[in-house]
Amino acid sequence: MKVLFVAGDPKPERWTVPIKELLPEAEVYVWDANGPAVDADYAIVWQPPAELFERETRLKAVFNLGAGIDGLLAVPNLPPHLPMVRLEDAGMSVQMAEYMLHQLVEASRGMETYREQQRENIWKIHRPIKRSEWPVGIMGLGHIGKRVARTLADLDYRVNGWARSDHTLDRVTTYAGANRLTDFLGSTRVLVNTLPLTEETRDILNRQLFSQLMPGAVVINVGRGEHLVEDDLLEAIDSGQVARASLDVFRQEPLPADHPFWQRPEITITPHISARTLRDATLEQITRKIRAHYNGQPITGIVDTGRGY
Repeated sequence: MKVLFVAGDPKPERWTVPIKELLPEAEVYVWDANGPAVDADYAIVWQPPAELFERETRLKAVFNLGAGIDGLLAVPNLPPHLPMVRLEDAGMSVQMAEYMLHQLVEASRGMETYREQQRENIWKIHRPIKRSEWPVGIMGLGHIGKRVARTLADLDYRVNGWARSDHTLDRVTTYAGANRLTDFLGSTRVLVNTLPLTEETRDILNRQLFSQLMPGAVVINVGRGEHLVEDDLLEAIDSGQVARASLDVFRQEPLPADHPFWQRPEITITPHISARTLRDATLEQITRKIRAHYNGQPITGIVDTGRGY
């Protein structure tokens, strides 16, 4: 068995050494743009070059180093029948739930107000929140979206979920399909985007969508920067329809120093850290699936390239 690591890491040994330890029966190679084909059986990739699929023609499957596979699907010459396998959780969903909870509590409990009072030596207690006034709507109900929904529901927030297809979750009101999106948005004050990036979801966070949220909404985007129409968000903030936004992903990363988001106190910026890939958990999952696939056993996480996730 031959495994090829294709991720552009300047220190690939951080990945290849544990791959070899977890998969001792494999020969492990690092992608060399100027080198010959190694006739790999499997490739472990992150945003691979098109040359990979021109050179390595014996691949049995490709394993993506992340749950989002838009970077992989953007490669123009993907073999149509080659299985593409995305990362399933690997410690990311609990990180995402923590991040969402932090951003929600910041908004709903007015923690910024107390920090401002501290700077002014002011002791003033504000009324407790009513969770019924802070309904949360989660767009995308995959592994991450479901974990976020369960976490917030456990804290007695009213949680709605929206996805392309039907889902059932305890204590979560779910909506499915484009014809239910308006109902979902009208019941949402805190909008959380965990959708995959597809042609259908690109630019989905736009003026029309913001206008359907409850007034004074909070927008949290941890999906992809391309989900958000940036000028539309600024317009919604200026009008008061959106009170604040927490953004972890951007169309251009790093976010340029002259970008208007930096100057807006209503916007919280984090540098794509809401859910980091945990190397040990990631490689344990991928190597386990490689071994199973090589032995003819079924595996989960195979991407439906038609849907884009």
